[in-house]
Amino acid sequence: MEKLWSITLIGLCVGVIGTGLGGMITFFIRNPGNRFLSFILGLSSGLMLSVVCFDLLPEAFRMAQLYISILGTATGAGVVAFIDRLLPKGNKCFLKTGILLGVGIALHNFPEGLAIGSGFIAGSNLGIGIAIVIALHNMPEGISMAVPMRAGGVSSFKAFLYTVMAGIPMGIGAFVGAVLGGISEAFVAFFLSCAGGTMLYITCEELIPKSKSLKFKRISSFGFILGFVLGIVISQGFGV
Repeated sequence: MEKLWSITLIGLCVGVIGTGLGGMITFFIRNPGNRFLSFILGLSSGLMLSVVCFDLLPEAFRMAQLYISILGTATGAGVVAFIDRLLPKGNKCFLKTGILLGVGIALHNFPEGLAIGSGFIAGSNLGIGIAIVIALHNMPEGISMAVPMRAGGVSSFKAFLYTVMAGIPMGIGAFVGAVLGGISEAFVAFFLSCAGGTMLYITCEELIPKSKSLKFKRISSFGFILGFVLGIVISQGFGV
């Protein structure tokens, strides 16, 4: 039982510290200009798309039949599209982008928590390796979430707090993964693809259009390419 709670605490710390460190950027950038926002949104777009294409969906395809991944992707996109309709428009557009990113990151963190929990059950070294990779992975996601919130009028402290909260589902996922141990791969695949669907929707509906609307299209494109490469490095270069 003690091991179970230790694994849960590790998963929680990885999620909270990973995104929280990224969110701390808002304490140093009080009023992000359009040039910086365009770059960050482009970076976020590339990062999200790369993680979906080279990490989440391929892993889901490997673990279960194709229809499960398709169902999960459609479910994730549908859920975040519904949430999108409930959020404010107009002047609060950057706030909405930040909130949607927070939802996507939180959903993404649950299956990553499953990976940490099941990894520790399989072996301590594997669990630690997965935890380190995921912590590195979460830092740029925290930045991607916090900067649009700050531009939307959210205080630095609140933006930081929201990035910390987005990491909490990882602790829940680590607990579930550790309890079930030999968890059904179809279950994990569904949540991986669900997270992929949310990120695809957010990237296509929010991040890319917003980054291009700020009149710094070339900077946005450079940010996208850098984010895409960064996503490849995170997903493949540091793979466990």
